[in-house]
Amino acid sequence: MEPGKLIRDARLAAGLTQADLAGSLGVTQPSVAALERIGSNPTTRTLERALNACGRSIATTARPTPDVDEAQIRARLALTPAQRLATHQRSQHNLGDLLRKVRRASPSA
Repeated sequence: MEPGKLIRDARLAAGLTQADLAGSLGVTQPSVAALERIGSNPTTRTLERALNACGRSIATTARPTPDVDEAQIRARLALTPAQRLATHQRSQHNLGDLLRKVRRASPSA
């Protein structure tokens, strides 16, 4: 989840305004607005301070990276069946082209 969304959701759940949170953190309201913006990249310490001020905490765990590209799976599942089939057919066509080029480039045995 985006850090900005985490902060905004925690602030709203705590019933705080941006000005309230800014006061707790000792920063200005525009600074809180910037933290909540999509794409913001606060330090872990800043994220922790903002969440703590909203009565929340942050927990991190180290876990193994999956052996598969889950983002690619999600992207494929977002396609319609017709789009998946067209993607597969393009891939097969490209693979055939690659094999033909390899065969032409390889010296005859």
